Amino acid sequence: MSFTLATWNINSVRLREGLVARLMADEGPDVLCLQECKSPVEKIPVETFRSLGYTHMVARGQKGYNGVAILSKLPLEDAGGRDYAALGHARHVAARLPNGVVIHNCYVPAGGDIPDRAENEKFGQKLDFLTEMRDEFFAERPARSILVGDLNIAPREDDVWSHKALLKIVSHTPVEVEHLGAVMDAGKWVDVTRQDIPQGLLYSWWSYRAADWDTADKGRRLDHIWATPDISGAAHGSRILRPCRGWEGPSDHVPVFASFDL
Repeated sequence: MSFTLATWNINSVRLREGLVARLMADEGPDVLCLQECKSPVEKIPVETFRSLGYTHMVARGQKGYNGVAILSKLPLEDAGGRDYAALGHARHVAARLPNGVVIHNCYVPAGGDIPDRAENEKFGQKLDFLTEMRDEFFAERPARSILVGDLNIAPREDDVWSHKALLKIVSHTPVEVEHLGAVMDAGKWVDVTRQDIPQGLLYSWWSYRAADWDTADKGRRLDHIWATPDISGAAHGSRILRPCRGWEGPSDHVPVFASFDL
């Protein structure tokens, strides 16, 4: 079974329904994982997506905030969702493909602006969220699984425009990178994107605050595709669709792709 998967923080699936449809029509990934849908499940524009061949969906929704969805041309079985750190947020959903592979779609909290849990409750929630993910994967030892999503951390020095400038900026601080590394180690996850593109600056997010995001190019790689070791060798064709950041009315994130032959 061969399939292509994409992950995209869409920053409102209803507001950017047309952009999702454009990606589906132009790129046609077999599975599309969306984060920050900002919609109850029943208000996700599924008819538009079904008309483009995405006849299956597993989702967790929330009015105005968060929300994750897995849209697929392939049959999906709902494999549950976790409320990490008991935040009451729709930030995780899992689905099982016909070949038994489980896809985890995650939206890790951004963590606010101050990288200190004593001064910033949101930063503490982010670390707690990651700690519970680590503990779950350590206990369950996932197999034949793929984890994707906006993990809101750029772990490597070449995942940000300036390692030195961002060391004290939320998303690239050492404590966040350490926590994300612990999640990876607990599940023995392989970073598929960096497996395929091991060297060089690589970004999936550019701030709305930049007057000219493309020229400034102060990006971060916040969006990830991981796989367990038993299937990571079957992954290939990773790419980041940078041009989407220049579409009219864009998300500040762009889709990340990988293909699998299983």
